[in-house]
Amino acid sequence: MNGPYRILYHHRIRSDDGQAVHVRELIGALREQGHTVHECALVPKSAGGRSAARDAAPRGLWQRLRLPRAATEVLEILYDRAGRRRLAQAARELRPHFVYERHALHCRSGLDVARAFGVPLLLEVNSPMVTEMQRLGSLCFPARARATERAVLAGADAVLAVTAVLGGMLVQAGARRERLHVVGNGADPRRYGADARAAAAAVRARLGLDDGAFVLGFVGYARPWHRLDLLLDVLGRPGFGAVVLLLMGRGPAIEPLLAAAAARGLGARVRALGDVPAELLPAHVLACDGALIPAINEYASPLKLFDSLAAGVPTLAPDQPNLRETVRDGDSALLFTPGSADDLARQLGRLVHDRTFARALGAAGRAALDAHEWTWAGNAARVAAIYAALAAAVPR
Repeated sequence: MNGPYRILYHHRIRSDDGQAVHVRELIGALREQGHTVHECALVPKSAGGRSAARDAAPRGLWQRLRLPRAATEVLEILYDRAGRRRLAQAARELRPHFVYERHALHCRSGLDVARAFGVPLLLEVNSPMVTEMQRLGSLCFPARARATERAVLAGADAVLAVTAVLGGMLVQAGARRERLHVVGNGADPRRYGADARAAAAAVRARLGLDDGAFVLGFVGYARPWHRLDLLLDVLGRPGFGAVVLLLMGRGPAIEPLLAAAAARGLGARVRALGDVPAELLPAHVLACDGALIPAINEYASPLKLFDSLAAGVPTLAPDQPNLRETVRDGDSALLFTPGSADDLARQLGRLVHDRTFARALGAAGRAALDAHEWTWAGNAARVAAIYAALAAAVPR
């Protein structure tokens, strides 16, 4: 069948960060394409707007709650029971064509409800959850977590990994390779139209950035492992005096970076704006001459990459397999050796010293995004197509 479909969308996200952006954008795109989507969640996300880091509205109890890790994990285990009841009630009312679940630790309610109602489970996976938590030393019940994850990965009718690198890790964790699909993050190119481009000039003027400045932007919640300190090693070098680092977002790495920049006499060239409201973010991205991803983990599909491609802003990113799934060095982005300030300086210098090349690279990135439909609308169509293939394979 070709749709439209009734979709029961389940997640357990409390925070309002990039995870919430993904939920909101995909639900919105599915609805725009005519599908009925019922969001079943502890903290619903689809009613709110998109934000760069956190929503400005007051947060509810579940978002404010801070507990020791062991207590949080016990609540996650207990939620699975409550989530199953809520999902089952929603399924009785909606009669969904399929359940779409964002994978979470200790969560198998989506699988159980899909089986009880005889519909497929499409499981979206954004990280190797158990492996990641064990690496951080944050897993209190590893045997239960591993068993639940293996059962859900093996039982899902389709596993949607955000990168092929992650897909390989999920197969090792129990997913069936023949049921694996790669559906990365996306962007909404409509946000980077004429109005946002006109507003970008006003952003630069307000920040006192003239045409001679090369503004390198970083968007997101900045943590120490993002290695923004690499830029400080570059900014003080000859030939980079025009470069200004513009930080859009908060995080524990910001204040130490500003202090280090001031100590090196670079304080005026590292600007921290804090959270940028969702409606203003496209203009701020377009106000940049380049976009920076200084470091990323080995399996991620970073939202900021797709947004800079959609904006037509040339992107600097680490040269690693998960990012090479999307961009090619010198074609749609510039890739540098991870952790190397020297190689970052080499690639950044190509943009700073040849603005014509920089603009052409940004345009090529946007063309690649359009050609491959790395958009939320494209992802919604992929989700619908995955279900349609599953439905067509069922004997009638």
